[in-house]
Amino acid sequence: MVDRSDRTVQGWVAALPPTEADQVIKRLTRSANHSLLWFVVAALLASRVGVTRRAALRGLIAILGASITANGVLKPLLPRRRPPDRGLPKNRRLRNRPTSSSFPSGHAASAAAFATAVAMESPRAGLAVAPVAAAVAYSRVHSGVHWTSDVVAGAAVGATSALLTRHWWPVRSSDEAAARPLDRVPELPDGAGLLMAVNPLSGDPAYDPTDDIRKAFPEATVVVTTSGRDLAEQLEEELAARADSGAEPVLALGAAGGDGTVSTVVTLACRHKLPLVLVPAGTLNHFARDVGVYDLQEAVDASRAGEAVAVDLGAVQVHRQDGTVTRHFLNTASLGCYPDLVRLRERWQGRWGKWPAFVAALITVLRRATPVELGLDGVTHSVWILFVGNGPYHPRGMVPAFRPRLDTGLLDVRWLRADIRFSRVRAFCALAFAALAHSRVYGQREAISLDATLTAPGLLATDGEVVVDATRFTFEVEPKPVPVYRRDENNPRWATRNRPYQPW
Repeated sequence: MVDRSDRTVQGWVAALPPTEADQVIKRLTRSANHSLLWFVVAALLASRVGVTRRAALRGLIAILGASITANGVLKPLLPRRRPPDRGLPKNRRLRNRPTSSSFPSGHAASAAAFATAVAMESPRAGLAVAPVAAAVAYSRVHSGVHWTSDVVAGAAVGATSALLTRHWWPVRSSDEAAARPLDRVPELPDGAGLLMAVNPLSGDPAYDPTDDIRKAFPEATVVVTTSGRDLAEQLEEELAARADSGAEPVLALGAAGGDGTVSTVVTLACRHKLPLVLVPAGTLNHFARDVGVYDLQEAVDASRAGEAVAVDLGAVQVHRQDGTVTRHFLNTASLGCYPDLVRLRERWQGRWGKWPAFVAALITVLRRATPVELGLDGVTHSVWILFVGNGPYHPRGMVPAFRPRLDTGLLDVRWLRADIRFSRVRAFCALAFAALAHSRVYGQREAISLDATLTAPGLLATDGEVVVDATRFTFEVEPKPVPVYRRDENNPRWATRNRPYQPW
C-alpha cells in the first residue's frame, strides 16, 4: 500500500508542467546538502543574543541527532532503491544523483529537526523557518531522489530528535516564574515614596540608565553608587536623613543594576520591611527575568498600579571566629568548585545559552577541581560541588535551569560526590544520558534549612560572587518573603488596590 501510494504521488509530481520554479527548487535542495542551509540560518539567528540564539543552538543539536539516526543508523539497516528517473523531466534531475539508501530522507530529517527545535524556543522564528523546511522536504520528491514515504519518515525522525533535546535541555514554557500576588503594597505614582539605588557600572558600559530612571520616576529619590563607598551605607544614610528631617517616609526601595546591586538593596528591603521596585540594568539579570520584570517600563507600570508578588529571599549565616555574618542570596549559593563553574558559565552563556554553557563549564571545572570534605547536617561527604538554590529549580535530577515558583519557602540542595571511584567520569556519562538523578554520584533534596561544615576554610559564593570564606555555614529562607513589584497582566486593576498598605 505504501509502495502504491509512493508511485501514485511520484507520477503526479512528474506530470507537473515545467516552470521557472523547477530551477529554484533544485537550488534549494542543493543548498541543504550536508545541512549547509541550516548552518547559515543558524548563524543568522545566533547573531542576536537571547531566544533566537538558543533556538539556533537547539536546532543544530537536533540536526546532529537526526543526521546520526537517519544517515548513520536507518539507511544502513533499511536499504531502499531510489525512485527511477524515467518519466521525470530532465530539467528537474539532479546532476549528482545520490546513491545511498533512499529511506529515510536525510534532508527531510535535518529540515524537520531544525524547524521543530527553533519553534520550541521561538515560535515566531519557527513560523519563518517552517515553510523553508517544508520546501526542502518537498524538493526531494520534486527532484525525484526520494519517495514520499522517505520524506515522511525523515521528517518524523527529525521532529523526534528535536523533541528529545528537551530531555537534556528543558524548554521553559514561560520566562516568568509563578509567585503569590500581594494586594497590599503602596502605589507609587511617578515614584513618590521610592528610594531608588542606581549602579551605572552594571550592564552595558556604554549606557548609564540614571537619566532614564530619573525621568521615569520624577518624584523618587535616586541614589547613584559611588566608587569606594558601600551602597548599603549610602542607602542607610538616606533613610536616616529622611527620618531625622521629618520628611515623607520611604514607601519602597528600588534597585537598578545587576544581581549584586539587587542583592544589596533587597537585604535592606528585608531589614526595613519595605517592598522592592526592580529595574533590570545588569548584564544577565537572572533575578529580574525570574520575577518577570524585563525593562524599565514594566517597573513603572507595576509601581504605579501597586501590584506585587511575594518572593523568597535566601540567607546564609557564616559562622566565623569573630562572629556570625548573614549574607542574602537571590538565586543560588554554593561551596566547592561551583564559583569557578559560574564564572565560566556566565562568560559563555551569551554565546551558547545557559544550559549548554553550564554543561561545558561543568566539564571544564570538574576536570581541574579538587574535592571538598563537607558535613551536611552532621553527615560527612566528600564532594566536588554543593549547590543551594533559593527555591526548587527545574528540572529535578539534572542541571538546574530555572525556577517554576519564587515563594516555596524551600532550598534546593544538590551535590556531586567525590568519594566514589571514577565519580567525575560517571557524572559526565550520567549527564550525557540524562540519567544524573539515578547516579550514585548525585545527591539532591529540598530542605527548609541546611547546616554545612567544612574541614578546612572554603569559599562561599552567592549569586555567582565569591564573598567570604569560613568553615561553617547555615542556609535557610527568610521567614517573610519580600514583596517585589510586578504587573498582573490578567488583572490590571484589582478591586482591593485602594486598601491601605500594611507592613509585613
